[in-house]
Amino acid sequence: MSAADWIGWTATAVFACSYLARDPRRLRLVQAAAAAIWIAYGVLTRAAPVIGANAAVAAIALASYWRTRTCGARQAGAAPQGATSPSRAAISS
Repeated sequence: MSAADWIGWTATAVFACSYLARDPRRLRLVQAAAAAIWIAYGVLTRAAPVIGANAAVAAIALASYWRTRTCGARQAGAAPQGATSPSRAAISS
């Protein structure tokens, strides 16, 4: 088996493992890693469509990861940093 074959099978395994991720942020990181490996495969095999498609997947997965990492708490209804919950405000008054 050639080096490109090994890289392709590794990318397949990493991508398949992404389905085992329970945390959506971890899922995005694993998918981005698999896409990066697929890009390496595309470079070795000179397959422009593989490179292009996986560059898009990696960029979207990482952007989505960073968006949920920085905005996830606010979107989930958590109080902004420094804010106190109503129960704490009542206790300190």
